[in-house]
Amino acid sequence: MVSPVKRCITILGATGSIGLNTLDVIRRHPDRFSVHALTASSSVESMAELCHEFRPRYAVMADETAAKALSVALSDLTSVTVLSGNDALDQVAADAAPDTVMAAIVGAAGLPPTLAAVRAGKRVLLANKEALVMSGKLFMDAVVASGAEVLPIDSEHNAIFQCMPPDRIRDTGRAGITRILLTASGGPFRTHTAEALRHVLPAEACAHPNWSMGQKISVDSATLMNKGLELIEACWLFNTTPDMIEVHVHPESIIHSMVEYADGSVLAQLGSPDMRTPIANGLAWPERIDAGVPALDLFRIGQFNFERPDLERFPCLRLAAEAFDKGGTAPAVLNAANEEAVAAFLSGKLGFADIPVIIERTLAATEVVPADSFDTIFAKDAEARTVAREQILGLAV
Repeated sequence: MVSPVKRCITILGATGSIGLNTLDVIRRHPDRFSVHALTASSSVESMAELCHEFRPRYAVMADETAAKALSVALSDLTSVTVLSGNDALDQVAADAAPDTVMAAIVGAAGLPPTLAAVRAGKRVLLANKEALVMSGKLFMDAVVASGAEVLPIDSEHNAIFQCMPPDRIRDTGRAGITRILLTASGGPFRTHTAEALRHVLPAEACAHPNWSMGQKISVDSATLMNKGLELIEACWLFNTTPDMIEVHVHPESIIHSMVEYADGSVLAQLGSPDMRTPIANGLAWPERIDAGVPALDLFRIGQFNFERPDLERFPCLRLAAEAFDKGGTAPAVLNAANEEAVAAFLSGKLGFADIPVIIERTLAATEVVPADSFDTIFAKDAEARTVAREQILGLAV
């Protein structure tokens, strides 16, 4: 039996939910994977533990003070070089040694190092949806120019990927695909009234009924903005438009998405709500490996339910589709406004129901221009954040 080729991995965002799940899969397959670099923002204790276990060549902290503390914590581990700052993130993402980069930094901050990995021609496991939301065409043009391989890690996009012919991922018309059915759990407030949504607390919004995720993504799931961002991401990944994508609220979170074909067939990818499944798929593609996920028990689940999303109670999904249709820098403005609004909600400065209000007002107050360069996108991101903060001050609870 031929031994598998050992892949060398860099993980951007190692201490977050996706990063830790990636390391759990790697831990199960030491013959298949080695770790070249781990990065984090400021979680010194967690990074020190991971470095002692996985012995990366580099450990990068976005925060310089945290990097100094990590250097002290790793004084007994001379094989690990500690770096800090955004330039270091880009450096390890583009380094020649790793062939695979897990892009799992949450939010707009993940775009520069993810882009660095793409430009270096890596296999990029894309868990940072904001990179495509902000810079869609420019990002995909960079993928084509460098020959990079982008594999989607979001459970929904990975499901769509698995349900499509590998050689037709960006040619859905020739593949006979008529619709993409993007599933959503509906979040923890699926049955809440509009009035009840006005009294939601951060701890409640972060308590997802099915998935274990970070705070920001959990809030996005609760507002359905996560599905809006995924709608935009799917358009760029699979070269399609929002009218070809239908969102289905599926509370069980077992069917992760579906693809409909011209002959009436609908292919679905099922699995437990565990991110190790799409992560393992991306790490080993085109092979399949054990992800540590328990087998799916369909008898226990019993039935599947589907609902249409309520765009009156959860307008973020509508706002995302409108931003994509508007084009240019509108999606980047949408993303920036959402990040600022969610941060304000989590810190108690904004009500849950006011998150879409801030996003809509920021979109209305920020001029949309052609997304002709990454500099333009980053400038518009900064402008939108300033506008959003001003709007938040006016609505602060």
